[in-house]
Amino acid sequence: MNIGFIGTGNMGRILIDAFIESKAVHPSQLIITNRTKNKAKTIQKQHREIQLGDCAEEVVRSSQLIFVCVKPLDIHPLLIKIKPLLTHEHCIVSITSPISVEQLESIVPTQVARIIPSITNRALSGVSLMTYGNHCSAFYQNYLTNLFSSMSKTVSIPQNITRVSSDIVSCGPAFFSFLLQRFIDAAVQETEISKEEATIMASDMIIGMGKLLEKEIFTLPTLQEKVCVKGGVTGEGIKVLEAELGDMFVHLFQKTHEKFDEDIELVEKQFNFT
Repeated sequence: MNIGFIGTGNMGRILIDAFIESKAVHPSQLIITNRTKNKAKTIQKQHREIQLGDCAEEVVRSSQLIFVCVKPLDIHPLLIKIKPLLTHEHCIVSITSPISVEQLESIVPTQVARIIPSITNRALSGVSLMTYGNHCSAFYQNYLTNLFSSMSKTVSIPQNITRVSSDIVSCGPAFFSFLLQRFIDAAVQETEISKEEATIMASDMIIGMGKLLEKEIFTLPTLQEKVCVKGGVTGEGIKVLEAELGDMFVHLFQKTHEKFDEDIELVEKQFNFT
């Protein structure tokens, strides 16, 4: 099966590289295009057998499965442009959260899915969030599930938890890398450790913690329990976190959902849902 990519920005490229590295897709199966042509050409330089498309229409003509990796407000005009070329045999996959599969189905006469990936997929790890349209065949559902299982754990989600799931899976790496950086900065500020030393230690600590969870040696609560000896140093640090974190994460989810609602409103105007 030929697989097309319309848009090869950060996430488009992550998917392309992950599919190829996991050997789920051979480079010759891919045809890609991007508004900035050099981005697509850069990917082809790394994977010589990838085909370059001059435009979105060429990608549609040459592919059965088409990943749409453009900004939310660019999706509607793109779908309108390629609609005359689409048939029920195609499957369109959007990777953006504000647009539902129902909205996609309202525009194109083809099968659709929404799959929200994560930057962690580039390490053939993490989670991919799957939502299939009402008319998406068992064939495409199985194919996409197997495709993404090659580089992640696949989790099917309903519309009502799309934003929070995306916050955890897709935005989470940015949120927690920010916190880890602040953790490192404070260590450097308050002690004689160098930034390089603290960064290496903190990075390896996170990797090791991930492996403990991956191998199910500990859960998050039991991991904390094992490290936090009663009356010890860790316990004093936990007290500070309990006192100062407060409702920080509550406010984080409130803000992301507020922005999500704004994005949905803009998208709905395009799709004539208002």
